[in-house]
Amino acid sequence: MTDEGNQSAGITFVHLGFSEHPPLQAPLFLVFSAIYTVTVLGNLGMIVIIRVSPTLHTPMYFFLSNLSFLDFCYSSALTPKLLEILVVDTKTISYMGCMMQFFFGCSLVITEMFMLAVMAYDRLVAVCNPLLYTVAMSRKLCALLVAASYTWGGMCSLTITYSLLGLFFCGSNTINHFGCGYSAILSLACSDPYFSQMMCFIISTFNEACSLLIILSSYVFIVVTIVKMPSTGERQKAFSTCASHLTAITIFHGTILLLYCLPTSISSWLLIKVATVFYTIVIPMLNPLIYSLRNNDVKEAARRLINTKLFSHAM
Repeated sequence: MTDEGNQSAGITFVHLGFSEHPPLQAPLFLVFSAIYTVTVLGNLGMIVIIRVSPTLHTPMYFFLSNLSFLDFCYSSALTPKLLEILVVDTKTISYMGCMMQFFFGCSLVITEMFMLAVMAYDRLVAVCNPLLYTVAMSRKLCALLVAASYTWGGMCSLTITYSLLGLFFCGSNTINHFGCGYSAILSLACSDPYFSQMMCFIISTFNEACSLLIILSSYVFIVVTIVKMPSTGERQKAFSTCASHLTAITIFHGTILLLYCLPTSISSWLLIKVATVFYTIVIPMLNPLIYSLRNNDVKEAARRLINTKLFSHAM
């Protein structure tokens, strides 16, 4: 690495966060702390319920437990630093700390993107071929699909992070954000970012297009199958199994596309921060609520687990 690269590795970044709105610092800390608490309890609770309930040991809930794990990890990778920024005067992060935060955040987002696509394929098999569902979605295939999602997310994130490590940072070290997002890091580079921009554009476009193609293709076949069902009861039951997943997909990809479309001008940074807060903090909290409130199997399993614990304490 060159001397200039070594100098870049030794710098410290300063987060602006929401410091342009001082009166909001304390209320935002309380709100984000509450949301993060619900996120941790909701996602870990979902994992525990699925693990201890034999009735939930199916491919759909195996994927859902991994989605909860991803949401917990993603929120934990970014939210604690945001909470720190809201209460401390020195809002700094080291160069390597910033790059590590970006790597894990990017990796988890891409993994979740394909986990949702895998869950769409799972719903396709369940609705279109229910009699062979357990055979078609074998434990080996489920484990392979999950492992592929994690591996691909890590490889893509590593590639983009490597392209950022090749940039030099010799000017301003102030990040107009509360996290080390790609556009925020790139705005501080004083070397040509063309290679990094092209890598990020290609990988992001490919991943978004592929995951959406898998999801849309799966739901086209699902809708066609549901329409052909003879009874209204069967159609409602089939649709109800997909409703929670459709809600999660709409929120997740809708926010991603919004962030893609926002320009990174000074006037739009506040909107980018708000959208990122929703994406980073709110969505990981919403997913377990969506799947638990709309899912009778999960609610019944949670009820049995609570009753068992209360009965054991009463004894």
